[in-house]
Amino acid sequence: MTNTEDCVHAIDTTGGLDAVIALPFGPFGIRSEGEFIRELVFLPPGTPLLDPQNATAGAAAHALRGWIDDPDAPFPVPLAPCGTAFRQRVWAAIRAIPRGQTTTYGELATSLGSAPRAVGQACGANPFPLIVPCHRVTSAAGLGGFANARSGWLLDVKRWLLAFEGAL
Repeated sequence: MTNTEDCVHAIDTTGGLDAVIALPFGPFGIRSEGEFIRELVFLPPGTPLLDPQNATAGAAAHALRGWIDDPDAPFPVPLAPCGTAFRQRVWAAIRAIPRGQTTTYGELATSLGSAPRAVGQACGANPFPLIVPCHRVTSAAGLGGFANARSGWLLDVKRWLLAFEGAL
């Protein structure tokens, strides 16, 4: 990857996915490029599963299934570098939020010297959910949005993830 601003982010499409696996909260897509994971994506209920199409997707699928048993295990497959410098800072801060805890968009923005809306946009653009656990970022008044959604199945996924991690 030479352009670190170029992140694929297509929540509702299975085009170009190298695997679609079943996780307890629903189907989850994996897009790879060479030895890198290019994108991980929540997919709508009913999305057909797809066996891994290459070794990188297979390794990621194995690690993601193992995440259910050990959510603190490091993710062993390299992530493709992408995102603006600001987004990378936000994603690094999100990765530092311990499992079982949450922070608000405002708190994260204050720690980064930014604005809550900019942090929310970076969360929505996160190409590596679960690895960069943006579900741990909530609004000051409640759950907040998730993966650019304010209602529907994606918020159900966020609730499941927070309950699974003991944060609800």
